Amino acid sequence: MKLKVELGDRSYPIVIEPGCLKDVDAWQEVIHHREVVIVTNETVAPLYLDALLKALKAEGRSVLNLVLADGEAHKNSETLTQIYDFLLSRNISRKAVLIALGGGVIGDMTGYAAATYQRGIDFVQVPTTLLSQVDSSVGGKTGINHPLGKNMIGAFKQPLAVMIDPLVLQTLPQRELSAGLAEVIKYGLIHDADFFSWLERHMPDLLALNEQALISAIERSCQLKADIVAADETEQGVRAILNLGHTFGHAIEAQMGYGHWLHGEAVGAGMVMACDLSLRQGWLDAASMRRAVDLISVANLPISSPPGMSAEQFLEHMARDKKVEAGQLRLVLLEQLGRAVVTSDFRVDLLNDCLSHFCSGQSASQSV
Repeated sequence: MKLKVELGDRSYPIVIEPGCLKDVDAWQEVIHHREVVIVTNETVAPLYLDALLKALKAEGRSVLNLVLADGEAHKNSETLTQIYDFLLSRNISRKAVLIALGGGVIGDMTGYAAATYQRGIDFVQVPTTLLSQVDSSVGGKTGINHPLGKNMIGAFKQPLAVMIDPLVLQTLPQRELSAGLAEVIKYGLIHDADFFSWLERHMPDLLALNEQALISAIERSCQLKADIVAADETEQGVRAILNLGHTFGHAIEAQMGYGHWLHGEAVGAGMVMACDLSLRQGWLDAASMRRAVDLISVANLPISSPPGMSAEQFLEHMARDKKVEAGQLRLVLLEQLGRAVVTSDFRVDLLNDCLSHFCSGQSASQSV
């Protein structure tokens, strides 16, 4: 299957096809560059690098590869410099194409390198985790972390294409699978109540890595993301709803140290907190809150904040969120299942109550 992100002359395909990673013909349609650099990590390389190298070299291309350390802890300026060093030391031209083979960390860093190397070269996303397949590989957000905030340094850089091979998920650890399901659940919560209901019915299939269920979830998630990106590429409006749970989640990641909780785990807990605040505001009803918490829990994601994290620590990190405008924090909250809003029109006392509730060690189940 092939979807399209509609961005005028910068539109690009999302190819969702089992086996496309090693399909010579599929790659021939996507890139016409003679000079290729694959950027991957030490976890993914032993699994899929050889197959990708073989497919790309079949047409006589010059293909180099760089293998980086794995993990969110390495999504920083030091690792980014390793990419620049590799490209410069090998005289890689601006007519080359970078290929990001890995999860969200590799995709974000490779994309940022592509956005900035010689003021911009082409790149292709080959996401190998569920989270990157349904979210980070689509839409052109690239960047690195800073000790004071997640993804605070970056650029919008759309890829030439996104090549999604669902078969690679068969080697994905269960924890990483659940982390990806957080972003899948997010789409149902913010924009598609029918998809949320489908997820309630098919979550056991997804957790069991049922191929058809995974393809269906990936397709729907990518279509929703593509539609939202096409409407608001640089997040000036509606695209911000994609950050449901992320303001709370990023605070968890920054406080705990990047990589201690997976991004999707932090987002899972963050979505529960966003639902809780929506309930306290009188927007989301208790039955919908219960459904959201139950689905997040069934996906084996956290539904409470990390032990020992204080409300003050949450607020300190949230104050640096990219959605802060004129000193006012804006949050993505739910008016109902399938309908999100980005707003600063929430009661601060209720936010404090929400944070105090979760930081006291109480679970989401005690909110409803």
